[in-house]
Amino acid sequence: MKIVTFIKDNNRAPRVGALLNDDSEILDFARAIQYENANLLAWFDIDGECLKQATSVYNNIAENQQSLNNAREEGFLIARSEGHLLAPVPRPGKLICIGLNYRDHAAESNMPIPERPVVFSKFTSSVVAPNASIILPSTSEQVDYEAELAVVIGRYAKKVPRNQAFDYVLGYTIFNDVSARDFQFADGQWQRGKSCDTFAPMGETIVTIDEVADPHSLSIKLRLNGETMQDSNTNQLIFGIPELIEFLSETITLEPGDVIATGTPPGVGFARKPPVFLRDGDVVEVEIERLGILTNTVIAAEKAVSKFALS
Repeated sequence: MKIVTFIKDNNRAPRVGALLNDDSEILDFARAIQYENANLLAWFDIDGECLKQATSVYNNIAENQQSLNNAREEGFLIARSEGHLLAPVPRPGKLICIGLNYRDHAAESNMPIPERPVVFSKFTSSVVAPNASIILPSTSEQVDYEAELAVVIGRYAKKVPRNQAFDYVLGYTIFNDVSARDFQFADGQWQRGKSCDTFAPMGETIVTIDEVADPHSLSIKLRLNGETMQDSNTNQLIFGIPELIEFLSETITLEPGDVIATGTPPGVGFARKPPVFLRDGDVVEVEIERLGILTNTVIAAEKAVSKFALS
């Protein structure tokens, strides 16, 4: 199942659903089960009744043409073209990132291979949708890209052993850990340089865990204006998803809708010779096997509109 968060028409209230019929239609979960939940994160809870019921309806519709027709007549489906996709988790409870988690990326950064996961966070206000703009801060000249596989947590997790970690995963999405390197290196810590507005593009969908046989064997690429800048595979991760969930949940309670970005492969802009940084008018595409493509444009701050969060 490909879970999406979307808005329809002029209604700015985000809704959660799933793509159907070769991704041409969206099943509106709330309409399908006649349940409106003001807490958007509740739709990502594997143990919650609303996701259980919505999944049951989805499976029935996906497997039965008559059920699909009935759902369309009942108004449970909308054409994808009528919905505007947001980030699949527009405001995660926690947005946890892992640094230096590909061996080659650690080497290109002139950093030793970490002995344990390098953990940092991005403010969740930096999350933006597929096809939204990455806004270049007027005071930064070194904004960089980072293609990443992200994990969406699907149930409360505390002290989870690695052999049970996948039981706590809802699915996977594509993430771009945009970073202002001049802020990052000048500050001596990463929070500001990683958390500027629009610096966490995510999406287009959450592909549920049952549709990805092995998340540690996925091609991951980033293209800048059509040129491939990063080209690797998640089999190069130093710490895999089970190790990360075990490590984090030892002291941090993970909750439904939390997002873990697992790190970026080599080829980032600041490590290139000469360095390559994002510029006004650039188009950035992150492609991960089985998950699709996340596309965002880049725009200078003086050209950007002030309201970006749901764009």
